[in-house]
Amino acid sequence: MTTDSLIPLLLPLLALPVARLVVPRLPPRTASWLATGACLVLAAGSTAALAVLALSGLSLLPAVAALGRWSPQTLRAQSGVYVPASIAAGVALAVLAVLLMRAVVRYARWARTLGRALDEHDPGGGVVLLPGEEAVAFAVPGRGGRIAVSSGMLAVLSPRERSALLAHERAHLASRHHLFLMALTLSSSLNPLLRPLGTAARFALERWADEAAVRRVGDRTVVAHAVAKAALAGRPQPGFALAATGGPVPRRVSALLTPAAPPRGRVPMVVLAALVIGVAGLSAQAALDSAADLHDGIEIAQAGH
Repeated sequence: MTTDSLIPLLLPLLALPVARLVVPRLPPRTASWLATGACLVLAAGSTAALAVLALSGLSLLPAVAALGRWSPQTLRAQSGVYVPASIAAGVALAVLAVLLMRAVVRYARWARTLGRALDEHDPGGGVVLLPGEEAVAFAVPGRGGRIAVSSGMLAVLSPRERSALLAHERAHLASRHHLFLMALTLSSSLNPLLRPLGTAARFALERWADEAAVRRVGDRTVVAHAVAKAALAGRPQPGFALAATGGPVPRRVSALLTPAAPPRGRVPMVVLAALVIGVAGLSAQAALDSAADLHDGIEIAQAGH
């Protein structure tokens, strides 16, 4: 096992400190993009590193070496393949493949079930009014995006708060936050160590939609009251729906009630963003170097066959 193989496997351990120290200090939109992108790159890097380790072990099998026409002894001496590590990587890849498939199946079932339920009330797009006293409000993709809101939710909000709630949900759809959510779900399935960063990114998505609602309504207090009332009256939506009740609501309300701080310049934000990008880039580069080393080793082993 080389250093290039270890780096993509170890860098996801930085997800927790990045989630706690870096993401909260960035604007919500920037934090959403950076955290989601970092999750994708780190998940891809760690998965690629596991794949290279597993393939390096498979390449030592006589049957595989015969098909590729290389010498397994030369390859092992050239690449320093560590068989136990290769076996562990193969097992880990199998487990991650199951987790990824389960996440995809869960999303497909959720989307199909929810789509059918909403079609019963309104087969078109736009806002779907759900009957009942239960306070429900969420946004879902598909058919141009739909917002589902119940009569019970509308009853607990004032007219301006209803506008704020709908503006929040429309912001989720307009900014395609469901794509961010899918990327975060897949990344966490491929590497569970990334879950803290995924949670921070989901919170940033809610804050992004909150700030979009503030710009739409023009009053931070109204948006804060709408978020708080919706959370108290309703419950977090299961599955993959984006809702105004999502994330740590007290933190969101506190951020909305806090007056916007004056700009402090772009240097701190650029430094923090560069830190996240650098970590993700290092993981990607190390994974590519590891794959290149295996390829070079195979070519040398073929020449010595």
